[in-house]
Formats: sequence, structure tokens, C-alpha cells
Amino acid sequence: MFFRWDWLRPVLTAPIVPTLGPVHPDALTVDTFEDILRAADTGDFLPYDKDRRWGGEKHEKVLREDVVHQPERTLVPTLTRRGRGNVKVFAYGLLDSVVDEAAELAAKLAAAHDVVNARVVRPLGPETTHPHGTRIQLKDFTTAPCPAPDGPVRPFTTWPIDVQDTFAPFAEAMAGDGLTFLHTQMQAGQCGPVLAVAIEDRIVGAIGPMEVRPDAIGRPQLMPQYFAVLPEVRGQGLGRVLWRAAMRWGQTHGAAYQLLQTEVDGPSDRLCQAEGLTSLGFTHTTAA
Repeated sequence: MFFRWDWLRPVLTAPIVPTLGPVHPDALTVDTFEDILRAADTGDFLPYDKDRRWGGEKHEKVLREDVVHQPERTLVPTLTRRGRGNVKVFAYGLLDSVVDEAAELAAKLAAAHDVVNARVVRPLGPETTHPHGTRIQLKDFTTAPCPAPDGPVRPFTTWPIDVQDTFAPFAEAMAGDGLTFLHTQMQAGQCGPVLAVAIEDRIVGAIGPMEVRPDAIGRPQLMPQYFAVLPEVRGQGLGRVLWRAAMRWGQTHGAAYQLLQTEVDGPSDRLCQAEGLTSLGFTHTTAA
């Protein structure tokens, strides 16, 4: 075993794991960190990796020979060669000096692996004041029923064909939110259901795919979705209707929880906070 839990656990201020992203606090164990090291050797997806559902190969891997693991700080670098390439160093430590150490390591590894981007990912606890970056949020489906939404939302495939045909221009308009990739997966029949909201026979918002898969300890998790509403129709509550429909779907299909990442103070962040989700902490990403 490489990682010492008595060193690592005190600096895990937020439940974020390199190459995997957020995990449920109950699944945040030394075994999960050991798993990402083994995956670096094989290049395979872990059984509970959220990216596994897209098929292909895992693009991000831990640079296990460059991991720094010491009392009070752990630095875990990862490499991806997609695009122009990216090195990220996850900086676990309570002292701010860990960011400078991580930045130095990221810059060195980016040069060594001939990639353009070098970044530092700093997890921060939920008590952080004036946070920036991304908030990790938990929706627990076991505590209360999720009511059926009241609005023009339904599974995409149940809309009339002429309405379905408006998804392509919607996806193109929201390409920055990943909707073109989602549309490609939908056309290939390689993902779960997508919920869509329409106004005047035109799709203006969507959330999906809707899929439930087991996490590292076998609990059913509603997987992350792509989620977007056209800017010109925002402010009408359509995002809330879509989100509630997704939560209803997850609960009725046996999910125990969902983890979400939202940009601090962004529209999705404010929605989740208003809906009573639990904040588990933050991640702040900076250039090295």
C-alpha cells in the first residue's frame, strides 16, 4: 500500500479524488486512492469511474512516480494529452504553502512531458469563507421525497418529432455546456434518457443523460448530467423544473444520492443552494 491514511485523511478537506472527481464522503477511503494508482498502470477505467459510461479509453492518469506523500501534505499529479495536453497537481494540505509546492511540481512535469498547460487543484473545506472556483454539492435522495415537477418537461424521445428536431440547434447554441457532445451520444444511442423542456414547440433546455450506477462502495449514484437552458428564456423557472425532474427520475430509479459540481455563485450553484443541497467543500484551480 502506497498511501498512509493517517497522513492523507487529515488533509482531505473536500471529497475530491484525482482522475475521478467528487466522491461521496462515505466512499472517500484509502482504497479509492490506491485504485487510481493501479489504474495508472493499466490504463483501464475503474468500475465506478463516471467517465466509463462514454467508452473509449481513460485520458487522464496519475503520474504515480511523481506523487509526493508526506505528513501534512500530499501532491498527486495527473496527465492528460487531449488537446494540447494538461498536467494537474492536486494539492492536499492545510498550509497555503502547499499551493506553491504544487505549482512548482506542475510546471516541472509539464515541461518534462511536453504539454502546454500546468494547473494546481486545491481542495478547500465547506467552511471556507469567500470561496472561488467550484462547489461540491450533495443531493441525498434518502431523506425526503422528490416531488414531480410542474412544467413542460418530459423525456426527449416522447416529444413530437418536429419538437425533437429542434434539439440540434439548441445543442449547437449551448455547445459551451457540452450539449453537442451529449447530442452526439444521443444520436448514437450510447447514453441514458435525456429530459427536455420545450416552449412553443421548441426545445429550450435539457438535462441528461439520466443514469444510475454503483459507486466505489456499491451505493447507487445518479451520475452527473449535462444541464443547460437557453439564455433568452432564463428567469422563467425552467432550470428549476428540469432539475427537479432529474431529481425525481433519480429517486424513482433507485439512486441514493447525486454529487454535483457548480461554479460558485453561478446560476446552477444558486439553484442547488436554494434547493437545500449540502455543500461538501470547494476546489480552486489555478495556473501553475
